[in-house]
Amino acid sequence: MKVFVTGATGWIGSATVDELLRAGHKVVGLARSDGSAASLEAKGATALRGDLDDLDSLRRGAAEAEAVVHLANKHDWANPSESDRAERAAVETLAEALVGTDRPFVVANGMSGLVQGRSVLETDPSPAVGPNSARGGAENLALDYVGRGVRTIIARFAPTVHGAGDWGFINFLVNAARKQGVSGYIGDGSNAWSAVHRSDAAKLIRLGLEKAPAGSRLHAVAEEAVSTRTIAEAIGRILGIPVISVAHENATAHFGFVGSFFKLSMTGSSESTRQLLAWEPSGPTLVNDIMAGAYTEAGHK
Repeated sequence: MKVFVTGATGWIGSATVDELLRAGHKVVGLARSDGSAASLEAKGATALRGDLDDLDSLRRGAAEAEAVVHLANKHDWANPSESDRAERAAVETLAEALVGTDRPFVVANGMSGLVQGRSVLETDPSPAVGPNSARGGAENLALDYVGRGVRTIIARFAPTVHGAGDWGFINFLVNAARKQGVSGYIGDGSNAWSAVHRSDAAKLIRLGLEKAPAGSRLHAVAEEAVSTRTIAEAIGRILGIPVISVAHENATAHFGFVGSFFKLSMTGSSESTRQLLAWEPSGPTLVNDIMAGAYTEAGHK
C-alpha cells in the first residue's frame, strides 16, 4: 500500500516508517522542514512538505494514499487547547479525504483519563467527545467516519513508548533525578504505568493497518503495569543516586510538569489486541532499557 504518515520523523513515526518500508509498503511522510524531508528520502520514503496546520497538504496526502497513519501532535503542554484544536482539525481533514474509500485510517491516542481505578480495555470508549474535550475528541470523531466508508482504527499507546533516544516521560524523570540528586516516586509508588518498546509499537501500527477491521481500538501495551517505584528504582540504580518517596503536594516542584502524570496510574490491557492481530511484543522491557543506558548514554537529551 501507499501509506501517508503524519509525524513521520517523530519518535513513534520514524520507527513506523521503517517498519512499513521493511514490509514492502510505500511511504509518504509529512515533513515540516528540509531536514525532516531529507531524513525520509534517505530511507526510501517520499516527503510531502507541510505541518498539522497546513490542511491542504493533509488533504492531498490522504487523497493520494491507500492508507493513512496519523501520529503527529503538537504536544504543546503550555497551551493544550491549541494542541486539541489542531488535532481535531487534522483528523477531520484526513477523514473527509477518505470518505467512501474504505481505506484504513490509523489514529493515535493515549490512555490517560479513559477509565478510573482499573486498566483500560479495548472495549472502553473514550469519554472525550466534542472539540472542547481532550485531544479535541479526535478518537470519537475518527470513529464517526466508520459509517461513512472509512476503516478507522484507533491505536492507543502506553504512556511510555521507550527505547534509546526517547525524549518522552521517562527522559523527563531521568532529568529530574539528575537535577534533584535523588530518584523519586510519589507516595508509596504503587501507581503504575503501562509500557511498550518503540519497535513493538511500530509493528502494531503496521499489523493494524493491514488487518484490523473498521472501528477497532488497539492497545500498544507490552507490560500492563510497571509500578512507579520500580521505575524510580531503576533510574536510581543507573544513575547511582538514592531513591526516595516524594509527597503528592511536592510532585510538580520535584518533577516538573511530568509530576502530574507520574502520580497517576495509567495502565491498559492488550489482550484483545494480541488475539486480533497475533501481535507478540518482543522488545526490551522498560527496566531493561533504563538499565541498558537508553536514557543515560552520553549525548542523550
